[in-house]
Amino acid sequence: MVYESVLRGAGHTVVSATTAAEGLERFRALRPSVVLLDLMLPDRPGQAVLQEILEIAPETRVIVVTANGSINRAVDAMRAGAYEFLLKPFNEQRFLHAVDTALAEHANGNGSRAPLRDGGDGPAASFVGSSPQMQAVYQRIASVARSMATVFITGESGTGKEICAQAVHAASTRAAGPFVPLNCAAIPRDLLESEVFGHLKGAFTGALADKPGAAAVADRGTLFLDEICEMDLGLQTKLLRFLQTSTIQPIGAAHPRKVNVRIVCATNRDPLEEVRRGRFREDLYYRLYVVPIHLPPLRERGSDVIEIAEAVLARFAAEEGRRFTGLAPEVAALFRRLPWPGNVRQLLNVLRHAVVLHDGPEVTLDMLPIALQHERDRPGHRIAASEQAPPPLAAGDLIGRTLAEIEQIVIEETIAREGGSLPRAARVLDVSPSTLYRKREAWGRKDEAG
Repeated sequence: MVYESVLRGAGHTVVSATTAAEGLERFRALRPSVVLLDLMLPDRPGQAVLQEILEIAPETRVIVVTANGSINRAVDAMRAGAYEFLLKPFNEQRFLHAVDTALAEHANGNGSRAPLRDGGDGPAASFVGSSPQMQAVYQRIASVARSMATVFITGESGTGKEICAQAVHAASTRAAGPFVPLNCAAIPRDLLESEVFGHLKGAFTGALADKPGAAAVADRGTLFLDEICEMDLGLQTKLLRFLQTSTIQPIGAAHPRKVNVRIVCATNRDPLEEVRRGRFREDLYYRLYVVPIHLPPLRERGSDVIEIAEAVLARFAAEEGRRFTGLAPEVAALFRRLPWPGNVRQLLNVLRHAVVLHDGPEVTLDMLPIALQHERDRPGHRIAASEQAPPPLAAGDLIGRTLAEIEQIVIEETIAREGGSLPRAARVLDVSPSTLYRKREAWGRKDEAG
């Protein structure tokens, strides 16, 4: 199969099946992060297979593929929970971009979304944490969810901005419609307009088929624009026009069309400061910044860090077949005093590391990643908020390591020093933010495989 060869050539592990029955059997056994699903199967409708996959594992990113050019059928699949769709024929670049983005989103989802509470509903059901700061967030979500007002979520990287946006959507009158997330920092700038507004076949080189953008797919639902301050100024102008007219015009289209979309956006920057610096349009800021919700960093949430750690540890242990029952007292004490520059995402990565490599029954200090090991020597020292940067790397720390390991160490160190912000780290390293997202996703796959 051509597409299987393309994936393998890009370094992906691929398991294929030719029928719905065979595919579902392999899915149950392997639980892959991403599934490519042809809607035209010989033994069962693709829509039914999609539904069953998402019932088994709702977090799976399913990319549906159809050769009949039916956008309506593909959009119906999106509304049923598909992550993305591709209309045959499509070029290799578009194909690999869809798969890589799905893998990155799945990895970010596992790392940034706090686990659901058992039972209950409403905004609080989407988070773990009972601190006063989070209670205020829950109340704000409940008060704004059912309105049509645009919601602007701020907070450091890893605080759970996407799960907050999902909570707003789930509590709104649009809950039955699609929730479409789009990370403006993870998509190359030359593809961002197409991702938001879509394009027609032949609109540019490589546009081999019509593609509805995220705004069209989110019709009658919610469009979540994450890292909105990373959006190019030219595209900001088009987004403002979209907000003012509720119309979109795909690249290459002669006429605009109406859509009914609620916008929720998020950033880990200070949006007003971005306006002052000329990087974000003032008129767009006032159009979007209607109802702000600020998510507090983990270091300001008190005992929430232990609540989250215990809930996530139980989930990860069940997923990996491990026997973990809790945190050792010294680990719990360490967790309380750490500054957590990567916030909830960093905490989840630390616990995933411990669960994958060990088997309990308690998480002990020697199970933690090397980046946290230096804190062992300071058990009585409480870290102030200003002490968020880890100790500087010495040249001797890198001697004897491979070039790939050095690259990962330098990138992770830079991200930590920039408060967990990939966009800021990308500016320091002089690379695209999407490059860092892809590298971290690849390292996550390697860790899980190892």
